[in-house]
Amino acid sequence: MAEITVDRVRMFLTEVGQQYQQPALLLLLGGSALCLLGSTRATLDIDYVGHDLHKDDLQKVIDQVAEKMQLDVEAVPIDEFVPLPEDAQARRLPFGEFGAIEVSILDPYTIALSKLDRGFDTDLEDVLFLLRQGLVQVGQLERVVETAITRAQEFDLDPQAISEHLQAVRDQL
Repeated sequence: MAEITVDRVRMFLTEVGQQYQQPALLLLLGGSALCLLGSTRATLDIDYVGHDLHKDDLQKVIDQVAEKMQLDVEAVPIDEFVPLPEDAQARRLPFGEFGAIEVSILDPYTIALSKLDRGFDTDLEDVLFLLRQGLVQVGQLERVVETAITRAQEFDLDPQAISEHLQAVRDQL
């Protein structure tokens, strides 16, 4: 699959909005969401919040448009991977309306937490981007991580690895 640009994401969202007429909320996350926020790091897919095993009508349209446009688009059940931070819903970043679909970017702290959990070099770059853009503050991120660590067993999180990844990010600030 080819690298995904802001223009490709917008074209994708426009097409989905034209084909799906019902009011809906679509939450983006991952590299494509950060691309929409100004990150210059290349990404190869579009991730959105959803359950990949139980697809609703919107997700079926998303899949059809993705296939037509030859895009790698994935539903991510984020609430199964990391605990959603307090007030996560209030921190969503509105991106735009595409037909009847309201598109927002998932809470930056939830994105940062999921990236610290996975911990690839590119993930840590993404957390640094969120911090440098002022979308995430170090102190609040530390509190989010501390709270998540208390629920590590529920989500198969590795507290030591997350703490090490957070420290690696701090070291680069």
